[in-house]
Amino acid sequence: MRRHFPVIIEQDSDGVFIVQCPSFKGCRSYGNTIEEAMDNILEAIEAYMEEMPSSGEVTLIGVRDLEANVA
Repeated sequence: MRRHFPVIIEQDSDGVFIVQCPSFKGCRSYGNTIEEAMDNILEAIEAYMEEMPSSGEVTLIGVRDLEANVA
């Protein structure tokens, strides 16, 4: 089964791409290129999914956008 997960990509001051999947707490990775970072986060997501409790303790609902007024 294929699933889609949103990722956030940032670039630090050294040029390293930092990527995280907000669907999973603490699921982050990095790479020297966007492609490398995306490959690495895919590996991290797959590992995270393998380690998720199968007993039903955690149910992934999803991620939503929230709009807020900021000053």
